[in-house]
Amino acid sequence: MSIVRSIALVLTFSLGAALCAADDAAATNVIADPALIGGESESTVQVAHVVYASDKSSECFADHFLTRAEKDSSITTSGQLHSVKLSEDEIYGFPLLIMTGEGAFTMTEAERAKLRAFVQQGGFLLASAGCSSTEWNTSFRREMAKVFADIPMQPISMDHLIFHTVYDIERLTAKKGTPKPLEGIHIGSRLGVLYSQDGLNDTKHKKGCCCCGGNEITNAEMVNVNILVYSLLH
Repeated sequence: MSIVRSIALVLTFSLGAALCAADDAAATNVIADPALIGGESESTVQVAHVVYASDKSSECFADHFLTRAEKDSSITTSGQLHSVKLSEDEIYGFPLLIMTGEGAFTMTEAERAKLRAFVQQGGFLLASAGCSSTEWNTSFRREMAKVFADIPMQPISMDHLIFHTVYDIERLTAKKGTPKPLEGIHIGSRLGVLYSQDGLNDTKHKKGCCCCGGNEITNAEMVNVNILVYSLLH
């Protein structure tokens, strides 16, 4: 049985279990019902980009990986990214949140608390510096040191499962030379936060956005599909 076919079968089981858990949690007003957030059916996997630092948006991140995930892993996705505020309970209705941007920022205390709870309860955060922004990189590292003060962010080796779900990715490629390793924060043995300093935005598939001289990772679409599947299975 191929790895894609195996993943599809596991996802069918995992998604069913996750939806039951979400229904139970919704009854206690802890987790929002995913079916009510984006209007899709309960069998549809939804992914969101977050509004953070009160009003900073994560707009320049291509949703093309959702279409590719449908094709190569047999899961059904919404086909587009939803927008949610990091400070709101809506975030608990998504298995995967995307956070990106450029320039300096400072998160609010409410956002820090919500993000920590989201990741600790099984959610996954994919963070990416837009256009390899050095200011954004500095701000994100500072914020993660506050949100997860007891868990350092560390480089992720290429033998990590995140690179070997749907696709076996042996190396990262970038516009200019070798990109920096991806980094992550683990909650126990599970990866809960993944960060790219160079950028996983895949702007070639995003109209109106560009990398503007940054060293964006060029095989980002495949990496993002793997991240989506990992977020559903772990």
